[in-house]
Amino acid sequence: MRHPSVTIAIAALAAALAPAALSAEVGELAVEGQAGYRSLAFQNTASAIFDGSSGGGTFGGALRYTFWRGAFVSAGFRTFSKDGERVFVASATAPVQRLGFPLSLKIDSFPIVVGYRFRRGRSIVPYVAAGASIARYSETSTVAGESFAESFTKTGFVGAGGFEVGRGLFRLGAEAGYTTVTGAVGIGGVSQVYGEDDIGGFHVVGKLVVAFDAK
Repeated sequence: MRHPSVTIAIAALAAALAPAALSAEVGELAVEGQAGYRSLAFQNTASAIFDGSSGGGTFGGALRYTFWRGAFVSAGFRTFSKDGERVFVASATAPVQRLGFPLSLKIDSFPIVVGYRFRRGRSIVPYVAAGASIARYSETSTVAGESFAESFTKTGFVGAGGFEVGRGLFRLGAEAGYTTVTGAVGIGGVSQVYGEDDIGGFHVVGKLVVAFDAK
């Protein structure tokens, strides 16, 4: 069954695309491949679980349509995964006790944004964007031979800015942004100890863009 937040996001994207379908101006469709780094908003929890690390690699892609001057809509996907181990923390200021039981975390993000590309048609085109991000969180661990799993879906907000270089079919780009998805807890209760409930975070990615101008 489709999650209600996914349905709402799809409806919002369809509404944003409607003016594009009616616009007399010819638009541009682009496909993006993305790879880079993501840091986790729940930094204390992540540092405890992942032995001092609170980020890692991320990759994904997006489909973008520029429909009026520099205005565009984009729907994308990025995934992040990391392996650590279960820990025990008595309080936010107490030392971390590592338990030796493996734990794996995965966060799939589905950003749906509206933005504006400045200086369209130039060799370097900066842009800004904002919208919703659907986050699918999943966590698996094994304790004394018994497997545990937790998963949920939350919707939050994302803001980003970047630039694109080139005017031909193939282009390069870079983007930095921040996602906030609050009201989420996990990681064996450790996030509750630190009072952290945001599974969003900062991302910076490089892009390979293939653009198709309808002209």
